[in-house]
Amino acid sequence: MMRKIKWILIFVLLVQACKPAPEQEAERPVFTEGERHLIIMHPTTNNLRTFLFLKERGIFPIPDDLKVVGVYHESGSYDYQQSAEFLREEGIEDIALMGISPRLNPENLYGENACTPEFREIFAHSEGIIFFGGPDIPPAAYGEPMNLLTVVTDPNRHFLEVSMLFHLLGGSQNEGFTPFLEEKPDYGILGICLGMQSMNVATGGTMVQDIPTEIYGQQAIEDILETDQQMRHRNYQTNYSLDNTVSYYEPHQVNILTGQLAEVNRGEGQMPYVLSSHHQAAEKIGKGLKVTALSMDGKIVEALEHEQYPQVLGVQFHPELPYIYKQEHKITMVPFEAGNTSYLDQYPGPLGETFHLNFWKHIASWFTEGD
Repeated sequence: MMRKIKWILIFVLLVQACKPAPEQEAERPVFTEGERHLIIMHPTTNNLRTFLFLKERGIFPIPDDLKVVGVYHESGSYDYQQSAEFLREEGIEDIALMGISPRLNPENLYGENACTPEFREIFAHSEGIIFFGGPDIPPAAYGEPMNLLTVVTDPNRHFLEVSMLFHLLGGSQNEGFTPFLEEKPDYGILGICLGMQSMNVATGGTMVQDIPTEIYGQQAIEDILETDQQMRHRNYQTNYSLDNTVSYYEPHQVNILTGQLAEVNRGEGQMPYVLSSHHQAAEKIGKGLKVTALSMDGKIVEALEHEQYPQVLGVQFHPELPYIYKQEHKITMVPFEAGNTSYLDQYPGPLGETFHLNFWKHIASWFTEGD
C-alpha cells in the first residue's frame, strides 16, 4: 500500500511539473514613450493620498494626461510595499513606482555616481518633480558635525534626494558638473519643507540645525511657548504628549519679498498665514538660489528660488496639507483646548485661503502646455 501511495505522489508531482506556468502579468513600464510624467519623491501612502486629494479636489489642477511616478530608495526606512498595495487596492493605474538601489554616502553625492544613470532616465522622461517634507538631513551632507538636537532617521532617502537635486541644479561642491536643467531650463522643481532644505544643501548651502537654540537662544519648551507666534515654526505643545490630537503645525505669517510667491499673492494685500513644522532652517544659501520670502522677523528663510531656472521653488511651510482646504477639520493647538476652529475659519480669503489655492494653480501651470 505504501509503495502504491508513493508512486501516486510521484505521478501527481510529475503532472504538476509538466503544467504550463501561469501567465505572468506583464509589468507596466515605469516610463511610457509618448506620455508626460511628473515625479513624486518619497511616495509613501500618506504622500500619495495627499497628492490624490489635491488633484481630485481640483486644488492642484494638473493636466489629466500627466502620469505620475513615485521614486524612492529601496533601502529607505519606509516600507514602500505599503504604497504598492495602496495603489493596487484603490485601482490606481496612472501612478507607477520606481525604486533605486545603489547606496550613496556624503563622499559621492555631488558628481557622477552609481545613481546617475537612473537620475538621467528620470529627468529625460519627466517634466517636473516634487520633494515632500520629512526628517533632518544628515549634517555630513553639508560638511558639519551633528548637533545633539539633530535626529537622522532616514539617511538613504536624504542622500538620494540631495544627490538628485545636485544633478538637476548643480552646486558649489563641484563647479565642473553641468546641471541637467541646462538641457531643459523650464523643468519644474517644487521642494516642500525638507524639500527646500534638500535643495539648499544640494547646491552647496548649510543648515541651522536647531532654530530655538541657535537663532533665539531658547533652551526650554516653556521659553518657546512664551514667545510671539511669528517666532515659532512648529507647535512645541506636542512635546508634552498630553493629547495626541494636538497639531504639530504652527500657523504664522510669511513676508513675501519677490518672485513666484509674490505673483501668487498679488493683489491680496496681506502676508498670508501658513502652517509650519520644522526646527531647522537654511543658513548659508546654495549656489544659484535666492531668498524670496522670510519669517516676519527676518530670521528664517521661508522660500528659495533659482536665479537661472524659472520653475524652481522651495517653500519652508506646508501648502499641501489636506486639512488646509477642509472646513470641517478643526485644529487643536493646545492640549484639551475647547472651541477649536479650522484653518479656513481662522484664515479665510486674503488671510491665507486664497494664497494656498493660487499657489497650487501656479505650480500646475508649469505643466500645462501652452502656458
